Amino acid sequence: MRNFSETNITEAVLERIAGATDPRIKQVSEALVRHLHAFVREIRPTQKEWDYGIDFLTRTGHMCDDKRQEFILLSDTLGVSMLVDAINHPVPEGATETTVLGPFFVQAAPEKQNGDDISGSMEGDPMIVTGSVSTVDGKPLPGAVVDVWHSDNDGYYDVQQLDEIGDLAMRARFHTDANGRFHFWSIKPAAYPIPHDGPVGEMLEAQGRHPWRPAHVHFMISAPGFEQLVTHVFVAGDKYLDSDVVFGVKDSLIHDFVHCPAGRAPDGRMVDAAYYHLNYDFGLKRAAGNPQAA
Repeated sequence: MRNFSETNITEAVLERIAGATDPRIKQVSEALVRHLHAFVREIRPTQKEWDYGIDFLTRTGHMCDDKRQEFILLSDTLGVSMLVDAINHPVPEGATETTVLGPFFVQAAPEKQNGDDISGSMEGDPMIVTGSVSTVDGKPLPGAVVDVWHSDNDGYYDVQQLDEIGDLAMRARFHTDANGRFHFWSIKPAAYPIPHDGPVGEMLEAQGRHPWRPAHVHFMISAPGFEQLVTHVFVAGDKYLDSDVVFGVKDSLIHDFVHCPAGRAPDGRMVDAAYYHLNYDFGLKRAAGNPQAA
């Protein structure tokens, strides 16, 4: 087939793809071509606009390194990350809802003991986090792995300021006790803007949007026989709950960070200053093909 035009080029490309031997590759490729061509026909870009689009994606790639993933930010801010999450994580009754992983997760979080303070050298309002991990019907899960991480009181993560603070902070990995419970101390996180000095920030400005996320604590929780849970718990009352730049807020994940006076804390220790208390109970969905995990 030759002499391609606006009316026949889509079918020509689909014909070339027809010989793909992997059914999934064929399905994805065909859908990509159909929708991409339909997009171009709808917006009818000028050559200058199309060149800008290519340049935008090129600059997005150039912004990616071991500390920043601009393509994740792009996916997040266009709602694609949450759409993929929703498709892959239907939630049964009793299971905690999921949300986006975000760009600041670190694989090698330090192992800590329940009750440890993970704030490192960071200053801020003291916060104790208590919680439990169970099955959807409330059976405790001892030994579950609980990864946590959050921003400081200025909205920055440790990996954004390692040159200044010298080591990881406000992140750790815990294991639930015999009753499926965990607890730790840190500082209360703040709302923050996602990095917006690159192509994604340029896009948000052009769209008339702000780059802010409401304050939250990240949790990644896993146990043998259960689906890994990736979620946040958001600070109730935060002004960005209804305009989260990455569309990650769900009502069930909004919780009070209770302001408590000095005195005996929930873990039994005496504290001489006011602090915040977050308590949240997590339910894990069993993995497919593992009915014994219910």
